[in-house]
Amino acid sequence: MALTSEGAMNVARVLTEALPYIRRFAGKTVVIKYGGNAMTDAELKSGFARDIVLMKLVGINPVIVHGGGPQIGRVLERVGIESRFVEGMRVTDRDTMDVVEMVLGGLVNKDIVSLINSHGGNAVGLTGKDGNLIRARKMTLAGTDGSDTPRDIGYVGEVESIDPAVVSLLEEGDFIPVIAPVGFGADGVAYNINADLVAGRVAEVMKAEKLMLLTNTRGVLDGEGRLLTGLSRKQVAALIEDGTIRGGMLPKVRCALEAVEGGVRAAHIVDGRVEHAVMLELFTDEGVGTLINR
Repeated sequence: MALTSEGAMNVARVLTEALPYIRRFAGKTVVIKYGGNAMTDAELKSGFARDIVLMKLVGINPVIVHGGGPQIGRVLERVGIESRFVEGMRVTDRDTMDVVEMVLGGLVNKDIVSLINSHGGNAVGLTGKDGNLIRARKMTLAGTDGSDTPRDIGYVGEVESIDPAVVSLLEEGDFIPVIAPVGFGADGVAYNINADLVAGRVAEVMKAEKLMLLTNTRGVLDGEGRLLTGLSRKQVAALIEDGTIRGGMLPKVRCALEAVEGGVRAAHIVDGRVEHAVMLELFTDEGVGTLINR
């Protein structure tokens, strides 16, 4: 069926608007943290995969770091292991860590790889163990009520270092790296790491043009609930100080801020509930989230 005159003009406008962005980002690395609704809704998953394939076809190098909390929770429930959280982090004993590795490094990772490849991409799945990608150290939390005794939450880690050699090698070979946020310690022990933190550190080390964090919110909102589309580091610091940025958005914003301060040109907190959110944020003037830049 032929396009209507209005439809044809809309297509032409979109392509014209995208062209300068395609030129600007060609050859650059964009790290995307993939999670939330974008990772569970069938239409959003398919749209995300097409966006990633398109990025690669126009010369941009996407690197995906994914979460998998809901999927881990479902498998733990199925095998009779209770999920417990402290300050938003999953308490991870040895049995739980076995499930985390199986779900993140196996089920979820390979599902994303297969989806991208089914849309014409050439993705390869990794965990932090592959190519010594993510070196981790054990995370402990401060004691409660002023206690000096730290709380042990098991095999939960934080990033000690990133060796991007294997990711760079895949990029050079025209592959799309898909990274599960499982790191390993000096003793070879595996640790579950927050995917936002891994994405931020990978973006810093890869000297990425952009870091994109997909969320289940519109982005950073002001006191009246209006979306803040563009923020500088100074503005972000002021919004944190006055309490406008708080709760679950706070760690995401801090992750974005650290990435920008670490050399990433811009970080985006993107509404992953919008179909083709990655492409809209990357290739249009308005975008669908909050941009934090230097």
